[in-house]
Amino acid sequence: MTTRTRFAPSPTGFIHLGNIRSALYPWAFARSSGGQFVMRIEDTDVERSTQEAVDVILESMAWLGLDHDEGPFYQMQRMDRYKEVLAQMREKGLVYPCYMSVAELDALRERQMAAKEKPRYDGTWRPEPGKTLPPVPEGVQPVLRFRNPVGGTVAWDDKVKGRVEFSNDELDDLVIARPDGTPTYNFCVVVDDIDMEITHVIRGDDHVNNTPRQINIFRALGKEPPVFAHLPTVLNEQGEKMSKRHGAKPVTWYRDQGFLADGVMNYLARLGWSHGDDEIFTREQFVQWFDLDHLGRSAAQFDEAKLRWVNAQHMKMTADAQLAVHIEARLKKDGIKPDASLAGICGLFKDRCDTTVALADWARRFYEPVQPDPEEHAKHLTDAVKPAIDMLSRMLRDCPWTREAITEAIKEVLRANGLKMPQLAMPVRVLVMGTAQTPSLDAVLALFERDKVIERLGRA
Repeated sequence: MTTRTRFAPSPTGFIHLGNIRSALYPWAFARSSGGQFVMRIEDTDVERSTQEAVDVILESMAWLGLDHDEGPFYQMQRMDRYKEVLAQMREKGLVYPCYMSVAELDALRERQMAAKEKPRYDGTWRPEPGKTLPPVPEGVQPVLRFRNPVGGTVAWDDKVKGRVEFSNDELDDLVIARPDGTPTYNFCVVVDDIDMEITHVIRGDDHVNNTPRQINIFRALGKEPPVFAHLPTVLNEQGEKMSKRHGAKPVTWYRDQGFLADGVMNYLARLGWSHGDDEIFTREQFVQWFDLDHLGRSAAQFDEAKLRWVNAQHMKMTADAQLAVHIEARLKKDGIKPDASLAGICGLFKDRCDTTVALADWARRFYEPVQPDPEEHAKHLTDAVKPAIDMLSRMLRDCPWTREAITEAIKEVLRANGLKMPQLAMPVRVLVMGTAQTPSLDAVLALFERDKVIERLGRA
């Protein structure tokens, strides 16, 4: 059997990291098992669904490299199919019309709650042998309810939660079509998963209460349900469920803030799954290692500091030329055209950065004028060191423009002026880079154009 998984978000707002983890795991499981990953947009909430939200979902998936093999399919484009299945179910007596009004339902719930009973539909309009149904009210369009099995249990072996059982007597007859004939969520999901031959449903545990209802609909339609894995909630840094209301940021925010897709993927993967003690791994390793047997059962808590650390490790792992592509794009947005030294700049500074934004800030100093920090300028640019800086400037005009030759020039200036390296290096860094804290001075200078270094040293 070919593995077929799916991601089925509702486009009712921006997608955040907690949401997209429910895409990462089914994507990885499909890839690790040589299966297919299906993209589905559950847009039946017409009032809240927007094309803008769809676009952000697809944009976020594309950025993270979560490519789909089929889709995206849109539920609103499948209405004829749902109505076809509803008609078949009606012919088989699997559904029935219910004329109970909203006011009657509310009154029923109030009576049940007053009697300390679980609020649920009482089956007033459910046909049974020998039962007399109420007279059909005039001018009322009924809902269609699914005939849930009576007695017994509905159970499944969840790949995260283990054995889960519900009593059928706790499940009332679910509305699966509204008065205007439009089908409801739990019904559409089942038809979609059947038609798309989904073998594994990996989703958030906020769907657990839907699952027994969906399993009963699967079986009523003569199909065995897929394997379920209900993922624990992702909590924000305050310990609340990650959500838009609680300050969660869109996935695209992390892209715009300079996080690498592979870094975010690595961090997200560890929010609910593990491979021994491995903290940092490549996309290829993740796909190779991923299975459903090592999904965590406890809620995971988001930690931006940890995400930044993971991203920093991926910055270090990324080839200089590949990083340069990211940095060049950022610089060009600001009207800066970098030169061939950019890959070398990335290689020299990437160990100091946790995002490409931070790395671009370093690179920008090579191409734009810098304004030295006033405090550092006053501290390091003393009258005593200015003759040494002037001597260095003269020597750099004539020496070969290599790191080795620059090193020798610096050493000669130190010897001639009786200085130690920090006494010269700090003021030169302040003049050339705007800050006293940089990697090795000779390596930094060698990446500059000679004229730019001379010009900046002349401001001493």
